[in-house]
Amino acid sequence: MAEKAVKRRRKSLIRMAVAEGSFDLVFFITVTLLLVIGLVMLFSASYPYALQKYKNSTHFFYRQLIFAVMGFVIMIVLSRVRFEYFRLAALIGFFMSLFLLVLVLFTPAVKEGHHRWLTIPGLSGFTIQPSEIAKLGLIMFCAWQFDKNYKKINSKELIKAPFAHSLNRITNGRIRITESFASLVLYGGIILVFAVLVFLENHLSGTILMLCIGLIMLYLGGFDRRWFIAGFLLVAFVVAVFVMFPSLRPNILQEYMTERIVAWLDKDFEPTGARWQVNQALYAIGSGGFFGAGLGNSKQKYMYVSEPQNDMIFSIVCEELGFVGAVIILFLFAVLVWRGVVIGLKSKSRFGALLSMGIVFQVGLQTVLNIAVATDSIPNTGISLPFFSYGGSSLLILLAEMGMILSVSRYTSLKKNN
Repeated sequence: MAEKAVKRRRKSLIRMAVAEGSFDLVFFITVTLLLVIGLVMLFSASYPYALQKYKNSTHFFYRQLIFAVMGFVIMIVLSRVRFEYFRLAALIGFFMSLFLLVLVLFTPAVKEGHHRWLTIPGLSGFTIQPSEIAKLGLIMFCAWQFDKNYKKINSKELIKAPFAHSLNRITNGRIRITESFASLVLYGGIILVFAVLVFLENHLSGTILMLCIGLIMLYLGGFDRRWFIAGFLLVAFVVAVFVMFPSLRPNILQEYMTERIVAWLDKDFEPTGARWQVNQALYAIGSGGFFGAGLGNSKQKYMYVSEPQNDMIFSIVCEELGFVGAVIILFLFAVLVWRGVVIGLKSKSRFGALLSMGIVFQVGLQTVLNIAVATDSIPNTGISLPFFSYGGSSLLILLAEMGMILSVSRYTSLKKNN
């Protein structure tokens, strides 16, 4: 009898964990289209370099395909899990992210002298990037905490610490350390710790993304909008100082970071060095014209654009598919972000809303920054293009994120066809 009771309890728990209802078909189709197009373009962009370096034209494509299939399965599985159960994983993901970000700093450098990757024991050639895991970990943690402490975040009451009341009394109410402000300092500090750890990896683009993700989550969490205006002005001031006073850059940034800023400001700077990759990407984009050279017909991928399967893959997309193809892909990304936001707004849970919107804003921001780099609109910071750039672990995490959003979509007021 006891065994039967245990079995019944297990079945009951499993039933409770399984999501009910149907997921959002528009979001699912958009993700699938981006994944398929991304795989096709990865193969087209990568086969010359793969053949030259590995003597196997399908080297990058085959590996990416394996992770795409695994990721797709993970996406479907997670879409069947009640999104409320992701709360349980938020704290685990938070501490795991911090642990990996610290661990990678003490491991041997894998590529180009930068401590950004961890090698998986027993899996030759397979690495993971802790910053990719940390992005999702930070989003989940913020969504959980901002939902849990929503009243504090919006509270104008003073914190209970005696010094806060004394300071308020001494200054006649001019300085008030409210629960909302204390929460902002706490979570802002946590976000800053994540960003600093990524910066110590010599990973400027990852640092920028981590800070932006944190700011987006703080904004969505409901903190006073005035702080974001002040933060924006501060960032604008810092950027202006870096541009106007080059002597300050070496004191804070690594040499390669400073060189990329100089290369962005001075279009004639080292055309065969620091400017080479961006210049070749611009040539590829320009030569694509309106309709492109045709799938597989890029010339710049033949050892001109450095490692075209990674950060500059959008330039190959433009060369082969032209302006029309690029616009269609951008439209799909726009639909993905729009639908993710709609799912968040229609969610019956604040946690689900923050999780969904945080993830799609991360994907949208990464897409915008990647394209900005490829078009020389911002300094070359090495940001990958979601669904397109080569990277197995990042694709797995991305598809897991999509599965989480699909899970949230099952509990919305949206009309769905699946």
